[in-house]
Amino acid sequence: MDEATFVAFVPKKKNDLLRQTLSTEDTGPLRWRERRTFSGSEFYFTGPTELARKAQIYVVQWLISG
Repeated sequence: MDEATFVAFVPKKKNDLLRQTLSTEDTGPLRWRERRTFSGSEFYFTGPTELARKAQIYVVQWLISG
């Protein structure tokens, strides 16, 4: 099985909500980790290529939508 890692930058005002959601949901084969920075966090999604990419796209769209 091919694996890949994709990253999404999440501003400080939204990283708590994303962290809480990821911590409570069953993400199956998708693994995630957070790297905190001064202005937000980088969330790394690792797993099957298609699943990791979809997770990253979802987070980016969630950030754009408000």
